Amino acid sequence: MPDIQATGKYLIIIGILVVVAGGLVYFFGDKLHWLGRLPGDIRIERDNFRFFFPITTMLLLSGLLNLVIWLVRRFLS
Repeated sequence: MPDIQATGKYLIIIGILVVVAGGLVYFFGDKLHWLGRLPGDIRIERDNFRFFFPITTMLLLSGLLNLVIWLVRRFLS
């Protein structure tokens, strides 16, 4: 059975990170227009068809999320 206090601690940390991310998007959303338009993101637009696959953006966000998770586990565990 997992430790309920540790689970609560992780939920609080995740909640704080979501609030911080929401604040960044809310206050700096106009400055983040490049997100999703990085070199390597695939975008095809035709008359009645749009295809968008932000592979570079996903890799960047995945790397940042992994760094944050590693830092949280290193300093809080």
